[in-house]
Amino acid sequence: MRFVFAIVAFIAAAVLIGLGIAQRTVFLEPDRVALQTAIDTEADYIVIDPDALAAHPGKQTISVLGDGTVFVAYGRSSDVDAWVRADDHAVVGYDAKTGELVVDEVAGEAPATSDEAADASTEATPAEPPAEEAAETDAAPAASPAGSDLWLDELTGDASVIATVDVPEGISVIVASGSEDPVPDEVAITWPLDNATPWAGPLLVSGTVLFIVGLVLLLSGVLNHRRSRGPRRNLPKGPRGMPARRKLARSASGGSSSGAGRRAFLAPLVLVPALALSACSADYWPSFDGGSEASETATATPTPSAEAGEAADDETDAVPAVTEPQMERIMREISAFATDADAARSSEVLDQRFTGPALEARTADYVIRGSLPDQTQAVAIPPGPLSVMLPQQTAADPETGWPRTVLTVIESGSDEAAAPTALVLQQESPREQYHVLYTVSLAPGPEFPDVAPASVGAPLIAPDYKGLVLAPSQVSAAFADVLMKGADSEFAKYFDLDATELDDKLNATNRTNEVQGANPTISLSVSAAAGDEPVVALATNDAGALVTTTVTRTEQSRPNDGGTTGFQDGSPARALSGFTAQSAKGVQSTRDLQLLFYVPAVGSDEPIRLLGWSESLVSASEVP
Repeated sequence: MRFVFAIVAFIAAAVLIGLGIAQRTVFLEPDRVALQTAIDTEADYIVIDPDALAAHPGKQTISVLGDGTVFVAYGRSSDVDAWVRADDHAVVGYDAKTGELVVDEVAGEAPATSDEAADASTEATPAEPPAEEAAETDAAPAASPAGSDLWLDELTGDASVIATVDVPEGISVIVASGSEDPVPDEVAITWPLDNATPWAGPLLVSGTVLFIVGLVLLLSGVLNHRRSRGPRRNLPKGPRGMPARRKLARSASGGSSSGAGRRAFLAPLVLVPALALSACSADYWPSFDGGSEASETATATPTPSAEAGEAADDETDAVPAVTEPQMERIMREISAFATDADAARSSEVLDQRFTGPALEARTADYVIRGSLPDQTQAVAIPPGPLSVMLPQQTAADPETGWPRTVLTVIESGSDEAAAPTALVLQQESPREQYHVLYTVSLAPGPEFPDVAPASVGAPLIAPDYKGLVLAPSQVSAAFADVLMKGADSEFAKYFDLDATELDDKLNATNRTNEVQGANPTISLSVSAAAGDEPVVALATNDAGALVTTTVTRTEQSRPNDGGTTGFQDGSPARALSGFTAQSAKGVQSTRDLQLLFYVPAVGSDEPIRLLGWSESLVSASEVP
């Protein structure tokens, strides 16, 4: 019976092991699903819609093939649409009925402004341009989307780009050549599939166990059979001697049986570890926590790009101007740009990333450092980290979503003694970069107010908004009056003057007494007025506002004894103006104060707090 049971065990083991191996070979399902389409278009841009990216669950592997340079970037769908809407482009979508990718041609929409529309209505239709001019216009290279601040990430390759991303709803992909090469002509998207075989492991192990059981039964049966034969008593006596050939044959026969038995015994010792190792993967075993490890991998925690897309819900009417990953990348680029420009004093390229008072301050600084290399007034822009990020809430609409504004505070990094830097950035249109409008060093005393999280953003407040103790447009003029009159100003009651020394440092009376006391032969006149730069106000959580504005401060020094006066040798004003002579009319200098205030809501007992400022000499000359 032992031999029968052993045979049954061997057969069952062979069936179970065969089924286990078949599950991982001939019956194994594909580990991914792919969709692809050929692109035949004259357009310069391809947009992969969110529905195409979400045709199957899991991370997306995007493969783009072309004949030249291939550029791939992804961002919020509203941002991608805003960037491409002015030009003809192809849109790759998903047809749920056929389960295939579809390509649609979309004509560019270049909306005319109201002024342009009015001009067009009053002017006659112009004649068609000559054929040569038209040909030149058609031959103009398409704008490159590479480097745009709208993208969450971008990749460039030669003839192909393959990228694995994990993007949620509300994210689109833009594909272009990034150069004068033709647009890529093939797009494929691949998603992972859960092809785990949870019963392969139990089958292999069960078959191995049955094989061992059958082997034990077989060996047990063989030993029992040998014992049952035993010695016999009434055997006929044979010849006393056995021929040497029979002894050798018997010896050889006994040795062969022994060797075969040992090999049969060692066989499972080799087979069992092999099968055990082959079944050690988690894909071979059932999971009792709701899914296999493979499925968990396909729906893993979203990457930063996915977190960025959470704010881009199609159901929301307003979205933050930028996301955190987007802003971190923008600030790294601006920091590197500013560092290079400051080192080279490249004022001709500053307008690529700076505008308004920030541009004016840095341009003047480069001129001053041309004569005085060790004197700088430019506020350093570290790459990060960002301690505060307050983007404007803006419409997710390509037509009404611009201009956009962001206020951010950047820590000084390793230099703990350096004050954090507050920046206000603006983007005028989708195809323009963010430009630094204000650069302010935060003061150590005043407490920064609570603001909305970066994923929500804050509404931009109108300059004449009456819900604050002072309208944003009035703050600059009011503080200029405080600088002129100090505590005697009618606006002094609105400001917390104890929290900062700026009013004492720049007080007109103090400054006049200081200069005229050191040089009684001159008369100094100091004036402060609201600057002409745009006022930026973003709401805080307590219905107040962060208001960024400027004050222009001018000093005129005139001789009062019929003599002459001029700029001191080695002074920044002399280096900026280039005026080295003495003048009977006197000399003058103008400084811009970039100011960041917290303005509380109407009815609050809190005063207006000056959170930070920067002072920049922007012009100097002889008094006209």
